[in-house]
Amino acid sequence: MLRLGFRRDKPGLRLLCVGAHSDDLEIGCGGTILEWLSNYQKVEVTWVVLSAHGRRATEARKSAEALLRKASRKTVVIGKLRDGYFPAQIDRAKRLFEHLKTRQKPDVVLTHHLADRHQDHRVAAELTWQTFRDHLILEYEIPKYEGDLGQPNFYVPLSRSTAERKIDLLLSQFKSQRPRSWFDPSTFKSLMHLRALECRAESKFAEGFQVRKCLL
Repeated sequence: MLRLGFRRDKPGLRLLCVGAHSDDLEIGCGGTILEWLSNYQKVEVTWVVLSAHGRRATEARKSAEALLRKASRKTVVIGKLRDGYFPAQIDRAKRLFEHLKTRQKPDVVLTHHLADRHQDHRVAAELTWQTFRDHLILEYEIPKYEGDLGQPNFYVPLSRSTAERKIDLLLSQFKSQRPRSWFDPSTFKSLMHLRALECRAESKFAEGFQVRKCLL
């Protein structure tokens, strides 16, 4: 299959990464970010977590620092929206996104899947599409109880070392989530294996995304 990619001689790759909660980005697209940071000379990242308080905010900042270590420039934004109540805080969320729009001109935006059944995730995706209307948007997926995984149409193969690094970061940086039954290495590894099967990744690891619009 013909592989598409960003030009490696491009002066820089600018990423805007949007997550509703403090571990969403790492779960949904952490491997992809790590791959791009390793393969492109200059990557600028704006890392936005819309809801994180107390220990969760600390975890979000430390995780971003660890994952984005190779970024040429990084900006970490931690929002204070109330977890689980994004639809009721749409005005506050909208203002945050409008502020991002005035500061960011990303090449790629990574955000939640529009059909995600978690209300916070869904609002984050909707606001991303309302705000960034002339951008390549990759919608990542989060495995969870609701069973709302879709059918990706865009894949990023991951090296084994990248996949292992992603899992290590999740387990080491988000200790508050370790008691949760789903927050387990087998959960993250099995989804990457499944997406690798779908795109025939030789490494047997990949992340899947939904792309609704793109230009070739």
